[in-house]
Amino acid sequence: MLRRKIDLWPLSTHVAYFTLLVLAWNHGRYDWTMAAYVAGICLTAFQGAVQNHNAIHCPVFTKRWMNRAYQVVLTLIYGHPSSSYVPGHNLGHHKATDTPKDAMRTSKARFRLNVLNILLFILIVAKSVASADSAYAAAMRKRHPVWFRQLAIEMTTLITVSAVLLYLDWKLALLLWFFPHFYAQWGITGINLLQHDGCDIQSKYNHSRNFVDPLLNLLAFNNGYHTIHHMKPGLHWSLAKEAHDREVAPHIHPNLVQKSLFKYLFITYGLNKRLDYLGNPYFPPPDPPDENWIPAPDETPEDLGAVTLAA
Repeated sequence: MLRRKIDLWPLSTHVAYFTLLVLAWNHGRYDWTMAAYVAGICLTAFQGAVQNHNAIHCPVFTKRWMNRAYQVVLTLIYGHPSSSYVPGHNLGHHKATDTPKDAMRTSKARFRLNVLNILLFILIVAKSVASADSAYAAAMRKRHPVWFRQLAIEMTTLITVSAVLLYLDWKLALLLWFFPHFYAQWGITGINLLQHDGCDIQSKYNHSRNFVDPLLNLLAFNNGYHTIHHMKPGLHWSLAKEAHDREVAPHIHPNLVQKSLFKYLFITYGLNKRLDYLGNPYFPPPDPPDENWIPAPDETPEDLGAVTLAA
């Protein structure tokens, strides 16, 4: 079933997510035990968001129906239709990084107090992302009905489960369902700023910042190796470190290989030092208007998620 057995690792975090969710819901008391449950749910929800990113680029299972079902599961884990990653990330971000076609470009982050940029980045880009997603979905309804139906299934399932949980106990639903989902979406969106702010989008290697801490990449399925991911988006996550060491490390500027995420966060946001990859003070150029871009499905067949694979 699995294309690579190592995907048992992210799958185990999905089991942990649903297990913690059930245990916390049954616990029902607002105490320190509940706080620990919420922390665990937030972590595994974020891991679900990371794995959704991986699976949209490189389907996990050998059969298309399995990948389509898996995207529904991932939708429930991180609280957003899995297929919506296609227009905003696979297409806009990867095909046109940090340009007007990229709804999540870093030039939108324009607070002088840099910590506000990372805290609010999801809100800064939300309108543009929603607009791009809606336009793409509307176009795909006729251009690629299979993809559109997959999106509809994911969205309908998410709305239905959310409504049921709100009906059962709206307070627990807010704490255990909606809050971890927002945390996961906030985290996966904010990573875009960490990985591209102040980089050179014209460079073959210096367009992305990498975080190479082993523990971080264990928990985040090698999401820290971002340059090689842009060079080879369909590369399985388990191969990213080896490919980074071989193809990126000899050429990339050393400032774009960060050994500690927390050190980078402290300097960049705690000390308010927004620097480009050369170490110079940085503030983005004027942000241009968004540029609508809806490629035909046959132009990007490898970027459509589960429906990429033949039945």
